Amino acid sequence: MRSFPDAPPRNVHGSRYSRRTVLGLVAGSALAAGGLHAHSAAAHAQKGLLMSQATPAASPAAGGQPTVVLVHGAFADSSSWNGVVERLLVAGVPVVGVSNPLRGIAFDSAYVASAISQIPGPVLAVGHSYGGAIITNACAGLPNVVGLVFVAAFAPEVGETLLQIEGNSRDSVLNTALVELRYPTGQGSETAVEFAISAEKFHEAFAADVPEGQAAVMQATQRPAAQACFAEPTTAVAWKTLPSWAVVATGDYAAGSDVVRSMAQRAGAITVEPEGSHVIMVSQPQVVVDQILAALGSVG
Repeated sequence: MRSFPDAPPRNVHGSRYSRRTVLGLVAGSALAAGGLHAHSAAAHAQKGLLMSQATPAASPAAGGQPTVVLVHGAFADSSSWNGVVERLLVAGVPVVGVSNPLRGIAFDSAYVASAISQIPGPVLAVGHSYGGAIITNACAGLPNVVGLVFVAAFAPEVGETLLQIEGNSRDSVLNTALVELRYPTGQGSETAVEFAISAEKFHEAFAADVPEGQAAVMQATQRPAAQACFAEPTTAVAWKTLPSWAVVATGDYAAGSDVVRSMAQRAGAITVEPEGSHVIMVSQPQVVVDQILAALGSVG
C-alpha cells in the first residue's frame, strides 16, 4: 500500500506522457455492441432527471451565487462527495449532487445536462474522474453554467475516448484491477458489458490514501460503469468556452496523474496538485473545497 504525506497543494506547469493502461478489456466485440443503443439512450435520458440535494439548506440559488453541481465518476456515487458537501454547506454555498447513470458518454451527458438546465440561476459544474468527461460534454452550450472544476478528472477533446486517453498513461494501474460484468440493455434478453474494480485491488488502484476499512465500504458499494463510458467519443467540449479549474492528485493510479495533468493543461485550467489518491475528494475534501471556492470567487 502506498502512503501519501500530508502536503499542501502546489501550482503545476509541467507534464508527462506515458504508457498504455486502463481498459484493454474494452476492446473487442463488446465495443460495437455498446454503441448500438447510444442514440436512443441519449434521447431517453433527456426526458429524465435524478437529482439529489444534500439537505434542504442546499436549495439552489435563483440568480445570485452559483450553485455547485457535483457529478461523480465511475465506480462511485454521489456519497463520494459527502465531505465536500458538508464543508460547502457550512460555507453557505448552495450545492446539488447529480446522480451519474454510468451508462455511456451520450446517455450520461444528456441526463446531466437535463439536471443542470433545471437548476435556477448560475451553476459551477464539478466533475470527478469520468464525471469530468460528462461535464465536458453536458455543459457545452448550457447558458447557466459559468465554470468547470475537474477533480482527478478527464477533460477530453472532441473525438477522443477515455480508452484512447488512458492508452497514454504510465501512472494508471486500473487495467489490472477491472472485472468484466454484464447488464441487461432493456432490449429483450440482450446484455452489454460493464466493469467493476475487484475487491482485491480496489484499495491500491482507486483509493490508496483512504483507510482500509473505508475503502472496503467504498468497494462494496461501488457502481459498475458500462463499457460505453470508456468507448464512446466526446462530441462537445465545454472547457473551450468556460473558465476551468483542476485538482490533479499526484498519486492517482486510476485515471493516472500524468494524463489528468496533461488534460488540465490543455484546458487551460487553474491547477493545484495535492499529494493523494484518485479519490482526493474523500481523503482530502478541504483541498477540493478550496479549489471550488477559488472558482466561485472568480465566477460569482
